[in-house]
Amino acid sequence: MKRRDALQHITALTGATLAGAVTAGCAATAGAGMDAVKKDIPSIPAPDPDTRVPKFKAPGGSCDTHCHIFGPASRYPYSPKRSYTPPDSGLEAFRALHEKIGIERAVIVNASLYGNDNRVVVDAIAQSKGRYRGIANVDDSVSDSELLALDRGGIRGCRFNFVKHLGGFPDMAVFDRTMSRIAKLGWHVDLHFDAIDLPAFGALLDRLPIPYIIDHMGRVEAKDGLEQKPFQILLDLARRDKKCYVKISGAERVSSVGAPFADAAPFATRLIEAAPDRVLWGTDWPHPNVKTMPNDGDLVDLIPLYSPDPSLQRKLLVDNAMRLYQFES
Repeated sequence: MKRRDALQHITALTGATLAGAVTAGCAATAGAGMDAVKKDIPSIPAPDPDTRVPKFKAPGGSCDTHCHIFGPASRYPYSPKRSYTPPDSGLEAFRALHEKIGIERAVIVNASLYGNDNRVVVDAIAQSKGRYRGIANVDDSVSDSELLALDRGGIRGCRFNFVKHLGGFPDMAVFDRTMSRIAKLGWHVDLHFDAIDLPAFGALLDRLPIPYIIDHMGRVEAKDGLEQKPFQILLDLARRDKKCYVKISGAERVSSVGAPFADAAPFATRLIEAAPDRVLWGTDWPHPNVKTMPNDGDLVDLIPLYSPDPSLQRKLLVDNAMRLYQFES
């Protein structure tokens, strides 16, 4: 099934019918793509090693809600089905980054290159003295007892990728079953979309039984302007759907002009205004698969451009994350 045809099915179908139709075509397409990737897995660059101390001082308790830990690969091996190979960016470097940019808490999102092996996230949470939470990768192969163990280990949600360069659409039957299972734990789901696909997913998002987060401001492209259809759909979701959270992250992915990515700021501003209690901030360190590697100090200094209001900054950086990820005060 072609990508266009799959999107038409998602728009037109509901419930079990949607799951069966999309699974039949898209899972096969994604599987074929992964087989090709296995033959030649590209390496990606390391993050900027010279993090600049930002001018903006984040309020106490600020949280980076979208970041990853890669490796060491000798201890946490990557999936042979991964679509890229990163250099090690382990827990020590992760801690050093947050100390330098003034961030006290973090939500570690398990990257797709680990498959369903969530050890790198759970181990980091265990060493964090309550300062970290995590987002796992799960599917039908993860048992109910394993889900409970992940929950006890500080996992508060799972993530599904729909982006083309990471394999395309997931098996939607598995997706639907997973939503029902994690609802019992009080989890939410992280959703990673290509902006061009956002118009097709409104009905699916409306039916979700749990809160959902749209990563990286929907990966909209700044060059297409604030009135572009994908961004207007994202704004509408943020305003009307109380289940919808949006991550104010990935400025380097949204930007069309490059560092320091200020052209992404108006998109963040609109989203913060639309849903001030349901926006979250993140660095996306160590920035896999970006065209321009950012300096994380620059990303922190975008925050006052997103909103100069200290009360809104606190919601973005502290309050919303405390509530959603169930951090202790």
